Amino acid sequence: MAILDVKDIRKRFGSTEVLKGISFSLERGQVLSLIGSSGSGKTTLLRCLNFLETPDTGSVAVNGEVIFDAAEHAALKEAEIRRRRLHFGLVFQSFNLFPQYTALENVTLAGRLLMKEEPDYRTRKKELTAQLEERARALLVRMGLADRMENYPHQLSGGQQQRVAIARAMALQPDILCFDEPTSALDPELTHEVLRVLRSLAEEHTTMIIVTHEMAFARDVSSRVIFMDDGQVVEDGPPEQVLGAPVQERTRRFLESYRQ
Repeated sequence: MAILDVKDIRKRFGSTEVLKGISFSLERGQVLSLIGSSGSGKTTLLRCLNFLETPDTGSVAVNGEVIFDAAEHAALKEAEIRRRRLHFGLVFQSFNLFPQYTALENVTLAGRLLMKEEPDYRTRKKELTAQLEERARALLVRMGLADRMENYPHQLSGGQQQRVAIARAMALQPDILCFDEPTSALDPELTHEVLRVLRSLAEEHTTMIIVTHEMAFARDVSSRVIFMDDGQVVEDGPPEQVLGAPVQERTRRFLESYRQ
């Protein structure tokens, strides 16, 4: 069974149809790279998967459970939407850290808010908080930030901030990690830092969807590559096929322009 099954996702903003019937599936442990020009719908697709946008049609299932169905979404309560969102961890291209919180506090914030909904929160608050902080500290150590946990975002480089954002996305142990051009705001040296983390996650068979313009990275790390254009999936296959010998003319034109 696929870990993710996306069917006929469509999204319109005003008169512009940004997603035009997106369908694909993803197996556990796969790394899917989404490529395409700006405006092709890649970021909107990630936002739809993370409940930051509501698709007009379609469905999304994780581990066989339908977590979004356009026909019944309006009836969902906010608490249920938050529960379903936990299947995904999203890393934004511009970090989106809270400036008033330290690195550690940014990583634990979502967990602190969610644990208040636990029925035994009052009696287990100290225990739950300790568990949350222990996991957050372990993730920041894994990101190479053991000595930066008490720093605020303005005291961190762009690469360090993005690694905090990755730790935050992993903190609630989502089924799928999603990255929206995670290196676009970084210079080449800091880009290398973040890509090294993503390569490590891929080697551990972490299920990921990555919107990227780093074609060499997509070729080396991806299990699959989807090329999107004008809100549609134009080509979907292994990286050696999509990036090395694309079938569709639109894919070839995109890759040729990218190399120029």
